[in-house]
Amino acid sequence: MTREAGLVATCTSFAAGEPAHHHLDEALAERGVPARWVCWDDPAVDWASGLVAVRATWDYETRREEFLAWARSVPRLLNGADVFAWNTDKAYLPELAGAGVPVVPTLVVDGEESLPEAIAAFDAAVVKPCVGAGGRGVVLFDGTEGGPADLDESMLGPGPWVVQPLVESVRTEGEGSVFVLAGEVVSAAQKRPAVGEIRVHEMYGGSTVAVPVSEDAAELARRTVAAAERLLGRALDYARVDHLRLADGSLAVSELEVTEPGLYLDVLPGNGPAFADLLAARVRA
Repeated sequence: MTREAGLVATCTSFAAGEPAHHHLDEALAERGVPARWVCWDDPAVDWASGLVAVRATWDYETRREEFLAWARSVPRLLNGADVFAWNTDKAYLPELAGAGVPVVPTLVVDGEESLPEAIAAFDAAVVKPCVGAGGRGVVLFDGTEGGPADLDESMLGPGPWVVQPLVESVRTEGEGSVFVLAGEVVSAAQKRPAVGEIRVHEMYGGSTVAVPVSEDAAELARRTVAAAERLLGRALDYARVDHLRLADGSLAVSELEVTEPGLYLDVLPGNGPAFADLLAARVRA
């Protein structure tokens, strides 16, 4: 690998690249950027040989400290290890709210003894591990048949946790995503759950479609990224801002993904050239 190369970090489950990665690969080739997909935990990789873009490191939540140690060892890394340390713990959500961003109300719970009180704060509560991805470890407490009548720790992922109200629109409208690359809003998608589900991920029957970027979603995305940049004290190379529609019709941030956000290249192939433009510009900077 030459000094001008790009390394695109993934994990062993997606060793060849994220779904539909050819849209990104072809765009990088067209821009004259030699790049290859490499697993972040591969000891044979020379991480100093190029600029590193984290893309599909989707096993980090069970190895977070190892992942962050690796990120700190990489000389040239988009967004950077400090950003990853902040973003891979969902405790960042109250920080965004404190910075004036509309965020789905979020309580951070460190110990099991505090979970019942936090859950009782909402008519229906969604509990997630602070360090988690892909909908794993998410439990809905809504008092309906088939759900836990009382707290059952065996159903939860490992803590600490965040506790949020169930936003009912997730069952019908789903969750929106807006991509911000190099400071520009470039695309949007809508993720919808299967009937009876609140998790929008494909492994639970969810589906994703491309949608036009609405004015309110774009404004929320810009506002969220700007607030995160103020909190972190640095510009963000890339971000995906996920949002839900509240009962009053307004949008609120459900997640800010600035570590390894899926680009949904299968439904948003244009994200490939857009991310390639970003990577090419940073490689040559």
